[in-house]
Amino acid sequence: MLRGFYTAASGMIAQQRRTELLTNNMSNANTPGYKSDQTSVRAFPEMLLNRMDTNAIPGKNGAGISSSQQVGGLNTGVYIQDVSPLFSQGDLTETSLKTDVSLADGNMPIDEETGMRGTVLFTVQDEWGELRYTRNGNFTLDADGYLTTASGSYVLDSNNQRIQLDNDQYVINEEGVLSQAGREDVRLGIAFSSNPYGQLEKEGDGLYRAAEGIVLPDAYNVNGADFSLKQGFLESSNVDESKTMTEMMMAYRSFEANQKVLQAYDKSMEKAVNEVGRIG
Repeated sequence: MLRGFYTAASGMIAQQRRTELLTNNMSNANTPGYKSDQTSVRAFPEMLLNRMDTNAIPGKNGAGISSSQQVGGLNTGVYIQDVSPLFSQGDLTETSLKTDVSLADGNMPIDEETGMRGTVLFTVQDEWGELRYTRNGNFTLDADGYLTTASGSYVLDSNNQRIQLDNDQYVINEEGVLSQAGREDVRLGIAFSSNPYGQLEKEGDGLYRAAEGIVLPDAYNVNGADFSLKQGFLESSNVDESKTMTEMMMAYRSFEANQKVLQAYDKSMEKAVNEVGRIG
């Protein structure tokens, strides 16, 4: 019976974590460039149960061999196996602001090992000088004229250098070239990830960092990477709100079902402790 407590509790913990993840997705439904998290629930390895009979099978020299009968498998609970972002393209929304830029995916190379479609991201530098990546093109100019993300990370050019401008009157073409009167043109830094699910790790403020030891290549030099940039547009979140609400209700009902199972076990244990001992 104690195994039942652990099994039901593991189901409740898994559904609680799933509800938290779905709630976070819903709260970011209007965040530009946000990629919804997805998760998979897996069962712990099953245990094979056998019943050992007390009656021994007679053997030579008076030795007895205990017989056993297979009962079947026993599942010991579930857990959240992994959490990973869904890197599908969000809708492009026109804002008419020159500081807003979006990445529009075209045909992308398919990773041979995973069969996954690659993706492109803006290259930025966080407050500690570390290289990061994002799909959120909601840019702005800081007090020193540097092009930054809304969270304060510096937008980098194709040479991984910060971009400093005189004002927000500039033009970015579909090839990523930024032009402004009186200064040399620069090209926005765009990185390519052939396997974003394995190469990128999610951080806060819409930023991703490359997994340890991985250096993302320049997307402009990747064969088959077809993409374009659109100034005055933002990529919307790819959260499907109606689907997320449905999944939240399912997770809640699953949590509730496991809770009732746990309560039933608790009542059985209470009865065993308080009543069974009175017999006789």
